[in-house]
Parts: sequence; C-alpha cells; structure tokens
Amino acid sequence: MTGRLAGRVAVVVGAGQTPGANIGNGRATAITFAREGASLVLVDRDVGRAEDTAAAIADEIGSGSAGRDARAAVAVGVDITDDDGPDRLVAVALEAFGRIDVLHNNVGVGVGAGDGPPHHLSDDAYDRIMDVNLRSMWRTCRAAVPVLRDSEHGAIVNVSSLAAVASAGNLTAYKLSKAGVNALTQNLALTNAKYGVRANAIMPGFVDTPMGVDSAAEQLGVDRDEYADRRARMVPLGRQGSAWDVANAALFLASDDAAWITGVVLPVDGGQSSKLG
Repeated sequence: MTGRLAGRVAVVVGAGQTPGANIGNGRATAITFAREGASLVLVDRDVGRAEDTAAAIADEIGSGSAGRDARAAVAVGVDITDDDGPDRLVAVALEAFGRIDVLHNNVGVGVGAGDGPPHHLSDDAYDRIMDVNLRSMWRTCRAAVPVLRDSEHGAIVNVSSLAAVASAGNLTAYKLSKAGVNALTQNLALTNAKYGVRANAIMPGFVDTPMGVDSAAEQLGVDRDEYADRRARMVPLGRQGSAWDVANAALFLASDDAAWITGVVLPVDGGQSSKLG
C-alpha cells in the first residue's frame, strides 16, 4: 500500500457484482482504490451489493485503524440508466465528501441481454445494451465532468472491452457499445485536457469474473470450468486474467503515475490484442 490515491475521492460505478466463483472488476477496483487511500462512493443499482463491497473494504483495511480515518466508503443504490441516476450519484459524492477526483465507470451487460448477429438482433435488445453500456456512461461523465474540473487530479477511467476491436459476430450491440466507449473516452480526453482532467479506457480481454465466465457459461448451457479452460487456451499468456489485473490498470490510470497519459485505450488481455494484430 503506497497511498497513490490518498486524500482523493473516487466514484466507482458498478462497485457491486453478480454472484460467481471469483471477484468482479468493480469490487476489485474499489478495494484496490481503498488500499491506496481513496475515499469511495460505491455505486450499484443493487445497494446490497454495493454494501457488500463496503463491508469487504472494512474487513480488509479495518475501520478505525491507523490511517483509516481519512478514508470512507459510502454505498449508494443508483440505476444510472434512470433519467436522474447520474445526477444523484454526483450529489451523493458531493454531500459525503465535497469533491470528486476519480470517476471509474464499470457497468455493462452482454451475454443474456438478447444480443446476437445483426440479422437476429431485436430493437429492444439493441436499445437496452446501448443504454446500459454507452449512453449511461456518457451521461455519468457529463454529470461528473464539471466537478472533476475542480480537482487538481481529475481522472476518468472507463471499462471497455477487447470486443470493441476483436471479432464478436454474435455480440453486435455489445461490440458497438464498447467501440463507442473508446470513442467517448478519447473525446472526453480532448475536451477536458485544458482543465487538467484525464480520460482513459481499459479493454479487458478474457477475465475470469462472474459476468465473463459464470453468467456466460450459464447462458450457453456449458460447464463453468470447461468454459473457463476454453477461454484460457485462447490467451497467449496461457491463463485468463483476474479482476485484480483490471483493478491494477485502473489504479495506474487514476493515479499520478499516469499524470501525462490521456486518451489511451489500454488492452489488459494477456496478449490477445497482439495476437489479433
């Protein structure tokens, strides 16, 4: 623990997780940010899952322990697809801490949302996936940017997907939404650079998370471990990533270690993107 986010307030959108064998990206990132000294606003549409993340942080770091008094983790139940969702989460952050220094967007739906190849994709499924994965992220950034501009360390870290640039023939809307996240991130970087706010994105490859493996295996009707092994064999480094790999990348991009990095779309994928060319 080096205190790379000491004294900063980080909003983690999607800080809870669905049940699964391993930890998810949002929860792992929230814990990693807390380890590095951040005060946290933990946002999830299921407030119970956000509270579970807050409890995990308290269990690991210890409320009331030395150095802990400068940190806090506030759980809030907000569905960011609601019209007032982004404004409400910003209001909670300002009421609790008076500022926002880091915005981490980690929400998305994929398998199980009705996606498919272009000729089988329904309007309703397309609209739902684009609303959750892209439109809500844009609206959350729009609500938070004026506050981030007041920070001396403003940083946005968006979670995209390798699907944005890789083959994803049966996930049309998901691919389009994540390509949109990349473009959104670059536009945020360019339009906020003069205010000192950086914006970067992470493109995870095959990561062993509840959404990536457990939910997908269930939807496909295959054994979870068999599906995980199949994914691992497709990664040049020979294994799937973990949520901690994504969390460590998010920490780097959110911290001053990346003070001269903005507009970057960073693959965290065990070499999958290099394999693609």
